[in-house]
Amino acid sequence: MATFSRRGFMKITGAGVAAMSLGQLGFDLKPAYAYAKALKIEGAKEVISTCAFCSCGCEIIMHVKDGKLVSSEGNPDYPVSEGALCAKGAAYYAMHVSDHRVLKPRYRAPGADKWEEKDWDWVLDRIAHKIKDTRDKDFVFKNDKGQVVNRWESYFQLGTSQMDNEECALAHQMCRALGGVHMDHQARV
Repeated sequence: MATFSRRGFMKITGAGVAAMSLGQLGFDLKPAYAYAKALKIEGAKEVISTCAFCSCGCEIIMHVKDGKLVSSEGNPDYPVSEGALCAKGAAYYAMHVSDHRVLKPRYRAPGADKWEEKDWDWVLDRIAHKIKDTRDKDFVFKNDKGQVVNRWESYFQLGTSQMDNEECALAHQMCRALGGVHMDHQARV
């Protein structure tokens, strides 16, 4: 973490106040913002995509340079949102290029304090075995009245706002196919 001297802090604070004051005094800062953005996307290919986080399907303009996403923004020509994006759509770029994004499966054994990277085959096999073992142990064929219910009550499915509509539909169908009855979705922003 960078440390500042008192003098350095005062300089930075003064520059920030001066910049904000220029905007308040009537100076139009939009050209400066536009110029800064133009530098970032200069030479980038513009690709129109659809935000898949909800059923609105807002359009997002993606700027791709050298095969990498360099910027994303709402499409002002899209009639539904007119370029506005919700918090999930606005975070689209940051979510895809974040240094904190986990790219490989990680596993932390019970009682361990460290995560270790595992390959996909190991992780998927472990998940499948855990699901099968728990379902075999806790599956309810009939309720107390003798009615066939075929449900698995010790299983809970929680969706995430980072899943698109199709992923949510698949997760829901999988949960129901396994007999799951307890599910929720964290789609609220």
